[in-house]
Amino acid sequence: MATKTYRRTTSRIVTTTLVTALAGLGLAAPASGATEATGATAAAGSAKERLQRQVDAVHKTGTVGVLARSTGPHGTRYATAGVADAGTGRTARADDKFRIASATKTYVSTVVLQLVGEGRLSLDDTVEDRLPGVVSGNGNDGAKITVRQLLNHTSGLFNYTADFPALASAEAYEAGRYTTWTDSELVGIAMRHAPDFEPGAKWSYSNTNYTLAGMIIEKVTGRSWQQEVTKRVIRPLGLRNTLAPTTSPRIPGSHMKGYSAFGGGGRGIDITAFNPSGAGAAGAMISDTGDMTRFYRALLGGRLLKPAQLTEMRTTVRATELDPVWPGARYGLGLMESPLTCGGTYYGHAGDLPGYSTRDGVSADGRSVVVLEATGDGSTGDLSTEQAKNALIDQQLCAAEAK
Repeated sequence: MATKTYRRTTSRIVTTTLVTALAGLGLAAPASGATEATGATAAAGSAKERLQRQVDAVHKTGTVGVLARSTGPHGTRYATAGVADAGTGRTARADDKFRIASATKTYVSTVVLQLVGEGRLSLDDTVEDRLPGVVSGNGNDGAKITVRQLLNHTSGLFNYTADFPALASAEAYEAGRYTTWTDSELVGIAMRHAPDFEPGAKWSYSNTNYTLAGMIIEKVTGRSWQQEVTKRVIRPLGLRNTLAPTTSPRIPGSHMKGYSAFGGGGRGIDITAFNPSGAGAAGAMISDTGDMTRFYRALLGGRLLKPAQLTEMRTTVRATELDPVWPGARYGLGLMESPLTCGGTYYGHAGDLPGYSTRDGVSADGRSVVVLEATGDGSTGDLSTEQAKNALIDQQLCAAEAK
C-alpha cells in the first residue's frame, strides 16, 4: 500500500489524470529490444541503445509494458520493455494504440482555439454566456468563469473525478466500467460541491473544466467535440491510429492492455475495456506514439493554430501543485510547460487512466518530440516511476537539442 504522503502526492498527479491512487504490479515480463525506424548509423545506434536503457529503467520501477518513440532532426527511434498483453506475453509494437487520457485536453483546446481564431468564440466569453444555467448552485457561478479559465485550470471548479464512483476501487471499476455518462451528469457531480476557490484566484487542475469545454464546442458548432476533433485535427493530419470515441469500450486493432490494482496492492486487473464517456473531453481519446508525434509537431510547428492563438496556448501560469512530479511546471491552454535540465523548457501534456500512463515532450519549435506510454500502476510508496519517465523525456530532448 502507498504511504499517506504518496497518496497525497498522487492525488495531485490527478491534476493530469483521471485516477486517484496508484499502486505497483509485479507481473513477470520478458524484455524486448529497441528498433531504429530511420538512420542506421553508428551514432544512431548509440542513441537507440540510450533510449532502450531509459525505457528499461521505467520498466524496472514496476510497470507492465513500456513503449517510447523519440523523433528529432536526425530521425526516429523507438524502444519497448515488458509486455503489451500480460496474458499472452506479447511484446509491444511501435504502432500499438493506448488510451492517452488527459493528453486529450490538448486536442480539445486546439479545437476551442481554432473556433476563437475563426471569430466564433472568445476566450473572454463566460461559461454562462455559452452554457446558460449549467454551472450553478453551491456557490458555483458560470457568469464568473471565462473560457480561458476553463482551459488553463484557474476556474476553481471541483474536479468531478475526485468523486467519480468507477475510480474508487477495482470492484467499483468492474461494476461501472461500461456505464454511459452524459456530459451534464459529469458536470452535475462537480456541482454537488462548492468551488475550490474564486475564479482566477489560483491554479488547480479540474477535469470538469474540459467537460465544459467539450460542451461549449458542441454549443458553438452543433457537432460533438469528438466530431470536431476528428474533422479539424485527426483527418487533416492523417492520424490513422487516433480515435475520439463516444461510448465504445474497446480499443480496436493492436493495442497495449492496461492493468491496475487501484491502490489495493497485488497483481491488479485487466482494465482495458472502459466506456470512454466517463472521461469525455477530459480524457477519452486513443492514439499511438507515431500519431501523437505528428500531432505535436503540427501544433507547435504552427500548422493547426494561427499565431495569435498559438501564443495564447503557450501563455502559461505557475502550476505549483505539479511540483512534486514536474518541479517548476507551468500550464497554458491545454499545454504543460516544464523546465529542461539542459536549459529552456519543453511542452506537452501528461495523461493517466487506471492502467495507462502517457507522457510526452516537444521542443518549442516542434522539431523534437518524445512520446512514452507505460501500463500498470508502476512504483508504490515513492515517485520512482514518475522520475524515470521524466528523465527519459528530459534526456532525449536535451540530446536532440545538443546536436
